[in-house]
Amino acid sequence: MFTFRSVFKFMVFALLAGRLAAAPAPARVSEPVSPVIWEAKMPDFSDATYAADVEVLIKHFEASIGQKLVPGEKHRVGLKIYTDSGPGLATPLGLTKAVIAALERRGYAKGDIFLVGLNQQRLRFCGYLPSIVTGKSPFDGHKVYVLESGRYFDPVWFYDSPLPSRFDPILAQKSVENYDPETTVEEDRKSFLATPLFVDADFWINLPVYTDHPVLGVNGALVNATLWNASNTARFFRSPASAPAAVAEMSAIPELRHTWMFTLVSLERYQFIGGPWFNSLYTESEPRLWLGTDPVLLDSLMLEKINQWRKRTGFSPVSDDIRTLEFASVLGVGSRKTADAKFVPVGSNN
Repeated sequence: MFTFRSVFKFMVFALLAGRLAAAPAPARVSEPVSPVIWEAKMPDFSDATYAADVEVLIKHFEASIGQKLVPGEKHRVGLKIYTDSGPGLATPLGLTKAVIAALERRGYAKGDIFLVGLNQQRLRFCGYLPSIVTGKSPFDGHKVYVLESGRYFDPVWFYDSPLPSRFDPILAQKSVENYDPETTVEEDRKSFLATPLFVDADFWINLPVYTDHPVLGVNGALVNATLWNASNTARFFRSPASAPAAVAEMSAIPELRHTWMFTLVSLERYQFIGGPWFNSLYTESEPRLWLGTDPVLLDSLMLEKINQWRKRTGFSPVSDDIRTLEFASVLGVGSRKTADAKFVPVGSNN
């Protein structure tokens, strides 16, 4: 059984010091990712447009791999959504509904498709959990796993980091609320990865939203699959040196990558400064949907867009010292070479 303990222990310090050659051999992605990005240019952001373009994107992806996304042995599929910037900057409801409808057309029942998010309050405010007023949501009949409940972590699957625990004396109280104070130092070193996506499902689909991030550089496909998908990660968000290594190492876990079918992102709204906290003054919108299997390439392309808008509005670009994408590339998760991206236009408006 693969565990963080057996493969990645002690690698954080090696990455931070830039001594990758002296570190244990990193885990490599078992199947190479593709530089192809299928792109749909949308006339609008209506539910009908999302439904039509998502179906076309998935059909092109299926044709490229030579198989349909039909139910497998586990007969379940997971969607990793993003709501952690709060209302205004979350996975669009129309996109999620379109993906669900496409999967149902391929044989998955409503109860077979589950959603994974981090925080109950933000999931509710963003429309993914039932409204307190009406008691209904667009996703009635689908399980929504709230990771901060602590019920979806397995003690076997953890990332063991020598970073100080979350209970250090300078940590703000708000960062540790809702955590059990009766934990050991050893427990506080561990970040447990949510297992439903790679243990309970045939495959899972990543549905991130993009922002800049002061510690990670870009908050998107890689971060949504790792730090927004694990416990006890506040310590990494406070560590400009260690957070990029944690994201890269978590994203290189073979089991997580093996069931990660693709990333599907809408550019309906993304933020170029002040992230990950939503600020409408610094958001942009493009009528595009991207589907790709290389999260590093997608993040690199969006980092270029973020920097373009930062420069255009008089802000400095994201620091080159933030090495999240570099580390992920070294570990074989994907490529940072945006010039190699092969955009394939699809959809009704292309």
